[in-house]
Amino acid sequence: MASQVPKQYLTIAGRSVLLHTLTRLARHPRIAGLMVVLAVDDALWPGLSELEGKSVRTATGGAERADSVLAGVRALPDSVSADQPVLVHDAARPLLRAEDIERLVRAGSTHAGGAILAAPLRDTLKRAGGDGCIVATEPRAGLWRALTPQMARRGDLDRALSAAEQARVPITDEAMALERIGLQPLLVEGSEDNLKITTPADLAYAEFWLARHSD
Repeated sequence: MASQVPKQYLTIAGRSVLLHTLTRLARHPRIAGLMVVLAVDDALWPGLSELEGKSVRTATGGAERADSVLAGVRALPDSVSADQPVLVHDAARPLLRAEDIERLVRAGSTHAGGAILAAPLRDTLKRAGGDGCIVATEPRAGLWRALTPQMARRGDLDRALSAAEQARVPITDEAMALERIGLQPLLVEGSEDNLKITTPADLAYAEFWLARHSD
């Protein structure tokens, strides 16, 4: 982002990316509460304990994404039982649509392996050689881009992430951890504009999008 400020704390219309993300989650009736996983030295967290009438809790994360997610799962209150579903969402995805949350929760609630929002690949894929030239055109049939939220039962997610941690397997998303213990998360098609802010151009697009989606 070419910024000294972590991208989740960059502002759009006077509010941080993180606050936009949390607000869109908290406003959904399917969401009972929020767990925010923070870096050890995070001095920018505003100290929220409630948002849109929902409880906001925090946990301290780890070196990698999987470490942080596992810390968040383990910090959930005992009232969240092992068979209750939890959603894991990237702080830098503030453009999440309410209808996508609804679709994910409805589908995931009836699927034993959990579910994730995803988008089927539509572009032609090229494989590059070491010199930057095309060496092959790859088939895209059956390939999807993984998005978030990703949904699983608390117990399954804890077991999957713990197993990956013990095996020292790098985990890039929660679905990968679930796959390792034999579960098959359901792919639920989500909106293509559920982007993860990574570049200044993404931030500009997010500002444009949020100005037109205030729900």
